[in-house]
Amino acid sequence: QLQLVESGGGLVQPGGSLRLSCAASGFTLHRYAIGWFRQAPGKEREGVACISSSGGTTNYVDSVKGRFTISRDNAKNTVYLQMNSLKPEDTAVYYCAADFLSALQCPITIATMRIDYWGQGTQVTVSS
Repeated sequence: QLQLVESGGGLVQPGGSLRLSCAASGFTLHRYAIGWFRQAPGKEREGVACISSSGGTTNYVDSVKGRFTISRDNAKNTVYLQMNSLKPEDTAVYYCAADFLSALQCPITIATMRIDYWGQGTQVTVSS
């Protein structure tokens, strides 16, 4: 079965940090660009970060630049999202997704990624 599984979400205070992981099973992640998306209650899904298949290029939505870092370990078939200086507005369900056609370079607008596989999501709550 081909699937992506996110982990690492939870409750954190404003200013805190979390690291999300996205692990693949049934297929090899290194052929895909990977994006992290999030969706807060009552809001549209938002593309947060993207990393190319080699890890050589990354892209971020403006609201997380300087705070979030996307990385990948192809040997472990896993992609990470390090989230620092978290704010209440970062509260959302976070999803990872794989895009084969964008493997060489992430699109400028992350939301335009053409997703082949989605994970089930992990909840991130930033609150005091």
